[in-house]
Parts: sequence; structure tokens; C-alpha cells
Amino acid sequence: MGDRTGHGRPALAGAASSSRRRGDTGKRGSGLWDVEVPAGSLVAGVDEAGRGSLAGPVVAAAVILPHDAVLPGLTDSKLLSPAVRSRLAEAIHAAATSWAVAAVEAADIDATDILRATLRAMAEAVRQLAPQPDLVLVDGNVVPGLRMPARAIIQGDRRVPAISAASILAKVTRDRIMEDWAARFPAYGFARHKGYGTAAHCAAIAQHGPSPIHRRTFARVREYVGKAGLQVPLW
Repeated sequence: MGDRTGHGRPALAGAASSSRRRGDTGKRGSGLWDVEVPAGSLVAGVDEAGRGSLAGPVVAAAVILPHDAVLPGLTDSKLLSPAVRSRLAEAIHAAATSWAVAAVEAADIDATDILRATLRAMAEAVRQLAPQPDLVLVDGNVVPGLRMPARAIIQGDRRVPAISAASILAKVTRDRIMEDWAARFPAYGFARHKGYGTAAHCAAIAQHGPSPIHRRTFARVREYVGKAGLQVPLW
């Protein structure tokens, strides 16, 4: 299984309340929601982080926010500084009706492909929510297989607060995971680039070969598979 919660990583699920907080309008007010949803439904937002990385897991988060939640500054995590993301992550944990994060590791990404691994992480994050949502809104154009209705929302991380919140939790969690791995594999600079294909990262792969957490089926890693270099055990 690729869904891991150990190795000193942050808590991956939580709930502010087990009760359902219902609204009474189909479109959320105050400019906080930009999509129509069924009146009174319990809605989860879902997003991922790390899909394009060359190393480490792909991480997905699912968040149910109360309809009256007020979280100033909530938006796509890519538009926020690390300090603001961390502050908002704490606020999301406190305000959310329920939240969860799931990760699929590099070896499991290589065993299938990044799309299936991403959808698997999303489905696992939703599965952990308590209570379960009536509707799931997913950033992008593909939805995982779920037992409840789901809709893909293009630029959902900028349009739907629950997806924005999921974007932030996924990013903050994954960044912390990669910072942990940086201590194990200091030659690659994971704390700086979080596994993405920067020039410095690619140069480190060329020099040292892939580490055990590199995605060996990805083109910029695959050409160096088998190169002698740093091969530190995962555990």
C-alpha cells in the first residue's frame, strides 16, 4: 500500500465537529462559492500536491468546511507564501467540519502511473472524512471513483473555498514530508525544491543517480536509473 502516515509525518486526518452543518441556499453567499451545489448538501473539496514532482509522494487532501466559515486569504496554495500557507493550514484544521490527507509513494506511482496514483490518493482522503460528504468537488478535470457524486471544477482551487483549503493542506503536508526526506538525502536539495525538476535537482540526479524516493518512470529520472550513487535505504 502506498498510503503512509508514519515516519514522523503530520497528522493526516481530523475533524472540528462530527455534526453536519447545513446551509439553506443552493449557491453559497458572500462571494465565497462560485459554483452551484444542491441546497443543504455537505460538500467536500479535494485537491492534490506533487503530481509533477520527480520525487516523493503525491498527496491529496479533502476538506469539508462549514458553510459560514470565514478564512481570509483562502485561495490556490500556489499563490501563497510558505508562511501564509502554514498559518492558513492551522486555521483550516480549526475551522473544518472534517479534513483528511492521503499520500501515495513514488514506488506505487511507478507501479501504475501518476494519474491513477493521484486519483487513488484523492479517493483515500475522501474515504477518511467523517462525516462523509454528499458531494465532492475536485480541482481539475478528472474525478476519482467515489461512492458519492463528484464534479470536476476547472480552477476550483481559486473558486471554491473547500478546494482552496484542500490545496493548502495537501501542499503544506507534502512540503513537510519532503523536508523530512531532505535530512535523509541531503545531496538532492529536497528542502528547497520539494522534488520538482529544477536545474539544480536534475544536476543532482545526474551526479548521484536516483534516490529511493525518486519516481523512476519519469523521463528526467529514468535516464539515470542504474547509475551508481547514493542508495540510502528508505527505512
